[in-house]
Parts: sequence; C-alpha cells; structure tokens
Amino acid sequence: MLERINIDDIIDIAKRAGGVIMEIYAKDFSIEYKEDKSPLTEADRKANDVIVDGLENLSVRLPILSEEGKTIPYEERSGWEYFWMVDPLDGTKEFIKKNDEFTVNIALIHKNSPVLGVVYAPALGEMYWAKQGKGAYKDAQRLPLYCNEHPEQSLRIVASKSHLSPETQEYIDALAQKTESIECVSRGSSLKLCMVAEGSADIYPRLAPTMEWDTAAADAIVRESGKTSCDYSCAQMLVYNKENLLNPWFIVS
Repeated sequence: MLERINIDDIIDIAKRAGGVIMEIYAKDFSIEYKEDKSPLTEADRKANDVIVDGLENLSVRLPILSEEGKTIPYEERSGWEYFWMVDPLDGTKEFIKKNDEFTVNIALIHKNSPVLGVVYAPALGEMYWAKQGKGAYKDAQRLPLYCNEHPEQSLRIVASKSHLSPETQEYIDALAQKTESIECVSRGSSLKLCMVAEGSADIYPRLAPTMEWDTAAADAIVRESGKTSCDYSCAQMLVYNKENLLNPWFIVS
C-alpha cells in the first residue's frame, strides 16, 4: 500500500490547504469555540475540506480521520489497516495570535504507527515530510540537519508556546540538574517535534494533553529521522488509533 502513494501528491494537498489558510490569515476572521473550549476558525474548516477532497481523489482510497471531521466509532475504525489522520490547522491558538507557528498535518497510519507524514508551515514556508524507509526531509534536505555530539554538556529543549504545564517545567528543571547548560525555546504546533527531527532541538517533553492528530504526521518525520517518540515511562513508542484518541504524556528525543 505504502509504495502506491506518491509523497508529492500529499505535499501538494498540504500546500493547497496552506494556501487557503493563508488567505484567511491575511484578513479578519471569526472565532468559535468547541465543547472542549478549544478554538475553531474558518481556516480549520476550509483547510479540512481541501485535504479531504484531495485525499478522496487519490488513486488509493483510504478512510480519513480528521480533527474537524465527523466522529467515527472505535468499532468501525479499529478494523482499519491503513487510514489518513489529519489535523488541517494544528496550532489554531498560534494562528489566532498571528505568530506564524501553525501547521497543516497529514499522516498515513498503518496498524497503529505513522508510516508517512507531511507537516507544512505555510506562514513560514517550511515543508517537512517523511515516508517509511525513504528518510525524513525538510524541503530537499535530509534530516537530521544537526547533531548534538555532547548532550552531557548542553541540551536544547523545545516546549509548547501555549501549553507549558507545571509538570513539563519540573521535568525541564530536573534535566538542568544533570546537564552543564540548558537552553529552552518555545514553539507552536507540531513544529516542536520537527525541531527534534531536524536536530535544532534535543528534547521535546510533553507532559500535558494532546490528541493523536496533533502528533501523527510529525511523529512519522521524527521516526524516519532516527529519533524516538516514547510515552513518559519510555515503555513504548506512541500508539495511534486507540479507542481514546488522547495521547499519553510523551518525550521526543
């Protein structure tokens, strides 16, 4: 199945969704709130329409699970061998703040693992992608771009710009006791995972809630770059298409 999917087609779909997002980003837009109090904009909806339409028109037709799509019962999706997992606008809070740190996320999941991922940051002009067995890339450059040869001397930690929990801060403080020098940076959306994949950050601790569609596409990039995305106990890699789509706390490193 994977060999039948052309990554360039998925990149093109992400770019088209990003174009729609940027049209709305350039003007005033209204904000609604879902039942969980998370924000929703016209850009979320329109980008979702572009992505779903694009994926449904591929030669390979697969189910789609999107943050902005309809709820699909676990009894139905548990039988899926392959499916698309989509977050049409990851980092809606960053989009609303107009700080440019939001992404389009499209992942292909196979048996609970991401095997293809595209993460596009349209306001920054950054495109990350990966396909299992083919490596991970930022534009035309293979990841990782950088390697920290002396983590015992210095670590660069990336954390959420909008969701830094007290537990995450405690984790960072504990690392500071074991390393000579620590630099902390904040970034929005799935760009945090991409920073670890490219090597511009060493660790991304997420000790706060996220959903599977928040991480799936970037996680494919992390794994193909040779990095890991483990639950907080380091017992296993992140698992997708669970009955409850909430991720556990995790560490990307």
